[in-house]
Amino acid sequence: MWPDRRLIDLFKTELPIVLAPMAGVMDAELVIAVAEGGGLGSLPSAMLSPEKAREQVKLIRQRVKGPVNMNFFCHTPVDLTADAEARWKQRLAGYYTEHGLDPAAPITAANRAPFDASFCEVVEELKPEIVSFHFGLPDAMLLKRVKAAGCLVISSATTVKEAVWLEQHGVDAVIAQGAEAGGHRGMFLTDKIAEQPGTFALVPQVVDAVKVPVIAAGGIADGRGIAAAFALGASGVQIGSAYLRCPESKVSAGSRKALAEARDDSTVITNVMTGRPARGVQNRLMREAGPISPDAPPFPHAATALSPLKAAAEVQGRVDFTNLWAGQAVALGREVPAAELTRDLARSALARMKALAG
Repeated sequence: MWPDRRLIDLFKTELPIVLAPMAGVMDAELVIAVAEGGGLGSLPSAMLSPEKAREQVKLIRQRVKGPVNMNFFCHTPVDLTADAEARWKQRLAGYYTEHGLDPAAPITAANRAPFDASFCEVVEELKPEIVSFHFGLPDAMLLKRVKAAGCLVISSATTVKEAVWLEQHGVDAVIAQGAEAGGHRGMFLTDKIAEQPGTFALVPQVVDAVKVPVIAAGGIADGRGIAAAFALGASGVQIGSAYLRCPESKVSAGSRKALAEARDDSTVITNVMTGRPARGVQNRLMREAGPISPDAPPFPHAATALSPLKAAAEVQGRVDFTNLWAGQAVALGREVPAAELTRDLARSALARMKALAG
């Protein structure tokens, strides 16, 4: 019944719906639920240790027979200079004082490691059906090993140029990430955040530029959005924000409240939470220090100094320093089980497409 079955046939899923990998707010439970609903479950692995990743994939394999997508970051690590660290701590000093925290106390570094040889070994061992990357692709030798393990490879593009580059470097499908999307921008051939196109502009141009299936992402949270993506030529969709309030997500109580109250104008693109542009529900830090600040050190170092502040505020039920990554359609999210939501999204999309076809 789907007008384009290329992604379904490629992934061998019932539905052309991909769960966006949302690091820090989900684990195997949400992956399993979406897979049970017929979609592709994605496990965010960039913040996991190899041991934890093995454990999570084992849990998924025990519960569902469908394919698994493991997601990794491909950023180039940048060292934190003493000057950048001092400038950021100075910007945050007032918040530390307010919460009775010692800015000189040692802090555990943010755990957002790029895909490397050790994680490649995990992929070769676990053999997930799909491996997705953010911020481009790993180096050629690592990518070759991933493909040799029998994994399909997909990655995010925020411009047509990035999509063409990804196809030229061997991806099996491209995720066209519009500016509406929540979470980190997948930018890797540009740093010009003001030039990022929206989903409706990006998807058809990517479809015209590449031969591989295109997965639309950004601002898609109901059947109408899915139907629109297919009308633009997409072979599937990637959805994240719509699942944040599902019972299987690991979003905290304070964050759930903020997400439930969010509206169409509640999200902004910011760099103050991690040092790299990402879209999320605006919090106190984004309002007062950003949303874009030249003082924020490079990814992921901005997050390190925020961790004590985040913990102190969350104890008081506040999300002043919590990164509530979400897209512009976050208000369309619902508090329903993820498997039910996945099936409902598909039914609604097919009904919409049938109605439009007359």
